[in-house]
Amino acid sequence: MNKNQTVEKLNNMRLGAMASMHQHNMQNNLYNDTTPDEYIAILADHEWEDRQSRKIQRLIAAASFRQNASIADVDFATIRNLDKNMFNRLSSLSFIQKRENIILTGSSGVGKSYLAQALGNHACQMGLKTQYHITSRLFNRLKLSKVDGTYGKELKKLKNIDLLILDDFGLQAFDNHAREALMDIIEDRFNLKSTIMSSQIPVSSWYDIIGEGTIADAVLDRIVNSSHRIDLKGESLRKGILKQEN
Repeated sequence: MNKNQTVEKLNNMRLGAMASMHQHNMQNNLYNDTTPDEYIAILADHEWEDRQSRKIQRLIAAASFRQNASIADVDFATIRNLDKNMFNRLSSLSFIQKRENIILTGSSGVGKSYLAQALGNHACQMGLKTQYHITSRLFNRLKLSKVDGTYGKELKKLKNIDLLILDDFGLQAFDNHAREALMDIIEDRFNLKSTIMSSQIPVSSWYDIIGEGTIADAVLDRIVNSSHRIDLKGESLRKGILKQEN
């Protein structure tokens, strides 16, 4: 069997990274001093790493983040009531293994969304299915899905997400459809999956924002009691950026 046939067969078996590396090695006479077992291991490692990289890229694309947020770039220098040790513990993602939640609160611009997306991006790097949503837009989409009969299908998709991020929670008034959707999402994920909720509204006001007492009680009982809480303080970080630019 000639070299081209080997490359072709590897490609036909969807081992593209392995085929590409093998072809490159043959053309440049590389790894001639390795044993067959060592050479196969090198090709297999390259294929595995390539597949892992492409999987992570797909997960990040599917998450629909608004920012390219990174754990490594989180600002701990600015005083905003962000405990570095606590956040580093959360960055281990053990809260996902324990099916716990995170609630991020604070005024506009203090970095709630960035922290949520940094954790989400890290979850993708670890191979976990993650989705980021502006809460009001998600509820509007679910409302429309009831019209076309796909509501159950949409809920099932959300239920299967390892880490669901609901950003800007409570900025839009809850109607009956939004309350029902929130209850369905939280109920489906309770003790099964993890959720991060980010809000400008303090948790003490969520009961009134959600509205209808029975649903508010049920939602808060399921989400708040199993959550790590980060309440950010201080001025908007965006103001600091504007000052530096000026």
